[in-house]
Amino acid sequence: MNSRVALQQYKKVNRESEVAHANSHRLVQLLLAGALTRIAEAKGQYQRGEHAAFGESLGKTIGIITGLQSSLDLEKGGDIAGNLDGLYDYMIRTLLKVHAEKSTEPLSEVAGLLAEIKSAWDAIGPEVAVPA
Repeated sequence: MNSRVALQQYKKVNRESEVAHANSHRLVQLLLAGALTRIAEAKGQYQRGEHAAFGESLGKTIGIITGLQSSLDLEKGGDIAGNLDGLYDYMIRTLLKVHAEKSTEPLSEVAGLLAEIKSAWDAIGPEVAVPA
């Protein structure tokens, strides 16, 4: 086994362990970070012409955002949840424009929006976060 494969396996086990022990606040942080990572991968893949890998990364990003959106409690979350629901919907529609526009600009736009949400989420300290 080469060192690159070993490192990837270690990272996968580490991620799975972190997810298994995370509370809901931490899970959202992990999902937001994962979406940002997938967008960065997709940008590089798009620019290198790696169409299959790009499609996979884009699909994973959309899947993560869809998961975040479906976890919203629109009744209890009020305006904030409603606004996030609309924003997540906008992000998904924007990501679907990448091929049509033949540009990575939609990826950058969504990454910027996700980074803002993640920054706000990260500002919620663990002492305020609701336990799982």
